[in-house]
Amino acid sequence: MSHSLFGQIFGVRKFINQDIEVDFYHDDEITTYRYSSDSSRLSNFPKELIETMASTLAKDICIEIFFDNDGNPTYIELEECDDEDDDFEDDEDSNDDDSIEDD
Repeated sequence: MSHSLFGQIFGVRKFINQDIEVDFYHDDEITTYRYSSDSSRLSNFPKELIETMASTLAKDICIEIFFDNDGNPTYIELEECDDEDDDFEDDEDSNDDDSIEDD
């Protein structure tokens, strides 16, 4: 059965041999995905997908990774993340304005 994971890039490592590792944060855990020019390595992520994922570091971009029935990544979707903390802070700020009294 195919499935997907939704999250954000937390860290990126690029190596001199052109290998790339990304740390993907989802469901309160971090999973490391790798691309290697050595196609015999297990869990080898497609280069085009990993480069796109790596480019989202330090941006408000969420990623959904889709996998086929064998667990191989097939494609990704990118979207701007909603920052729930910002909404919470805006609500707090509006409540603070109401509590100010004129002397």
